[in-house]
Amino acid sequence: MTDKNDEDGIAQLSFEEAIAGLTDIVDKVEHGQMPLQDSLDQYERGMALIKHCRTILQEAEQRIERITQEEEEKEEKED
Repeated sequence: MTDKNDEDGIAQLSFEEAIAGLTDIVDKVEHGQMPLQDSLDQYERGMALIKHCRTILQEAEQRIERITQEEEEKEEKED
């Protein structure tokens, strides 16, 4: 079974692209530019985009923590 995010191409989006997609969805929904069913579909896509953004942010935070820890260890060895 394939992941819906992969089918929608969400997994390949950068953080910035995902945010742009979310912004576009919000604009369309706020301005009533789509029927209810389309709004629901876009809501579902928006939730997937949010999940993708959170994953990217968590990975970035882990990377920052790892870099910080490595630098602290490096400084301790130099002392």
